[in-house]
Amino acid sequence: MRYLSLGRIPRKRHVQFRGDGNGAGPAGHLLTEEVLGYEGFSGNETILYHLHSPCRLAEVGGFAPIRREEWVPDAHVHRLADANAAPSGGDPVSGRQLLMYNADLEVSIAKPTEAQAGFHRNGEGDEVVYVHRGGGKLRTVFGPVTFRERDYVVIPRGTTYRFEPDPGLEQFWVCFHTPGEIETPDRYRNRYGQLLEHAPYSQRDFHGPIELETHDEAGEFHLTVRVRDGVQAYVLDRHPFDVVGWDGYVFPYTFNADDFEPRAGRLHLPPPAHQTFQGPNFVICTFAPRMLDWDPQAVPLPYHHSNIQSEEVMFYADGDYAARKGVEVGCITLHPSGLPHGPQPGAVEKALGATRTDELAIMWDTFRPLRLAALWRDHDKPEYAYSWNPDRAPAARP
Repeated sequence: MRYLSLGRIPRKRHVQFRGDGNGAGPAGHLLTEEVLGYEGFSGNETILYHLHSPCRLAEVGGFAPIRREEWVPDAHVHRLADANAAPSGGDPVSGRQLLMYNADLEVSIAKPTEAQAGFHRNGEGDEVVYVHRGGGKLRTVFGPVTFRERDYVVIPRGTTYRFEPDPGLEQFWVCFHTPGEIETPDRYRNRYGQLLEHAPYSQRDFHGPIELETHDEAGEFHLTVRVRDGVQAYVLDRHPFDVVGWDGYVFPYTFNADDFEPRAGRLHLPPPAHQTFQGPNFVICTFAPRMLDWDPQAVPLPYHHSNIQSEEVMFYADGDYAARKGVEVGCITLHPSGLPHGPQPGAVEKALGATRTDELAIMWDTFRPLRLAALWRDHDKPEYAYSWNPDRAPAARP
């Protein structure tokens, strides 16, 4: 991520820095410097300047461990779930409904209908929220970030935030949590970290905060922090958004799927051509509307392949995904390791000669097996496992 600076900062790091009496703290008041960084002091970092110590607490509340209800199916098969049927409700954080998980990634569905009462900070992982439907504002210690439909909202760990969804819009989000770091793929960056000319996006497509909202307020402010596989509650007596300036490489931002520049080839390109983000043992890809393969003998659909080292999950966001039959917008497919998969019968013949596709799909591949949660069980479509066999009618739940 590129360097960004907002507000008032001193000329040098780690020096005395005082308020100016003009909105950046009382004149002469010594500000508190906070270094927020990855990998100890060796990774990307941002330095923030607070009016008060970010360690200040009024009350330590309770700790609630995260409870996960796993669904272990009786059979290992390809699966389809209809996320449209997942219930709405809750706030943007506690209302998330776990869909699947492993040690590297958790994926949840959120359809918030309530305001977020307090503030939240993920102390043990980065987050990505894909906004399938909805929009609003993410208010953070770095400043506000506006989000809209088809945005990926990337929130680095350690960010204190509060989602404010637009109450006039239906909200439907796919939420990712990883104990690792969300990054652009290594192959898109040069040795200095700048995105290369052949990357499917540029720094201009990433939108961080553009202004600060500095609060010098006393009161009662509730904060939850995800840490140690649970949620710790605190009460603060000062507003957490008391930053007068910051600079660095760590901050929340949005990237819209419509700004992904898809690649096409004379013959079919594999999924890495659509990669958008990387994390430890997983990738997130954007299958955007694009031109298709132009060789007269090209087959403009994915070839059959076996995920012998990965689990492939696809969320169908818009358009008509030609390789799948009976899969609607808002549905999710899981093609687990050990099983081949590809276009269903008739799809290849139907697609021959096509010159473009209007599909939009979000895919995540994990390189370790995924465990399913009860939400998938509740919306599983068992007939999908038989959809490659035109000679067999849908059968009972596998």
